[in-house]
Parts: sequence; structure tokens; C-alpha cells
Amino acid sequence: MNTTGRAGRPKASSRETLAEAACELFLEQGYDATSVADITQRAGVSRSSFFNYFSSKGDVLWSGVDARIARAVDALDALGPRADGASVRAILAGIVHDFEPDPLALALRNSAAMGLQDELERDTGVRHARLSAAVARAARGAEIDVVRADILGAAHATAVLSSLRVWAEEGAGQGSPDAVLREALGLVYDLPWSI
Repeated sequence: MNTTGRAGRPKASSRETLAEAACELFLEQGYDATSVADITQRAGVSRSSFFNYFSSKGDVLWSGVDARIARAVDALDALGPRADGASVRAILAGIVHDFEPDPLALALRNSAAMGLQDELERDTGVRHARLSAAVARAARGAEIDVVRADILGAAHATAVLSSLRVWAEEGAGQGSPDAVLREALGLVYDLPWSI
């Protein structure tokens, strides 16, 4: 059985190869000037290989975080009436736990050089809305009123996404996003889960 891609790369590394090629090109020529064709040519894989892993060039940056957010949303939805501040924070901590430098961290740290400021702002908003809504649903499931639930959702989502951004901007090798999130959630503790 042939386990190599068109350029002789093992299939298992295609995702990483594409992400690396995309980030190199974003740094060299900017995000807007980089096409999917540029990325696949640099990576030595076919266009269809790109779309096996990513839905768009922006997805290259977010796919790792999106998978973590999806798991967190599922876990938050499963809490039901058992949702409380501690269980929600534990689930959210899973988003950043053992997070390694990846394309998103590189993009956050080099957003100006890559020409990604607007893209990152818009895409962060999408992830914020998804995470905020899931936390708010968990809060409402625990019979917290709608306004407080929405505020808790927004505050917790902001803590997670801000932590990843600050960690990346400070230099991903300088500490852990877990520590930054713990500090950020400390600010949210002033907004109690229940009255």
C-alpha cells in the first residue's frame, strides 16, 4: 500500500506540512496575497489534499483550537443542571492545557507581519461567540437567569481567548497558557456563578 503523498511525504504529515507552508508564506508575502494554490505548491501536495484537512486558508490557523473548542462545547452541553463555576472552568482549562505553539500562536505573535489583524479579529469573534453561547447555555441549564448567564458566557470565553493571545504574543516558549488562563479566570471569579 502506498502511504506517500504526491511529493513523497507521508500522508500523516500533510496537515503539518500544509500548516508550515501556509505560515511561511503568510510571513513572506502576507495573508491576503497567499492563495491555497501557493500553499499546496509550497507543501508539495495537491489542492484536494489541502481541502481534506482545511476548509479555507484561515482554517489552517484555527483548526487546532477549533477542535479543542468543539470538545469543550460538547462537555459544557453535557453538564445540564450539574453546571457550576468549577466544572465550567475545568472544561475551559482543557482548551489551553498542553497547548503547544501552533499556526495560531505564530499568527497571533506575528499578526502585523502576516497582515492578519483584521482576519484574526473577525475569526476570534466567531470562536468567542461559539464558546460564550456554550457557557451561557450551561449556566441557564443550572437555572441562572438569562442576563447573568450571558455575562458569564462572555466573560469566560474572553478569558480563554485572551489567554491564548497573551501567551502567544509574549512568546509561546515563555510560559504556559494554563497559567495565563488561571490568572484571567481569577478576574472572572469576581463575577460569581450564582448570587
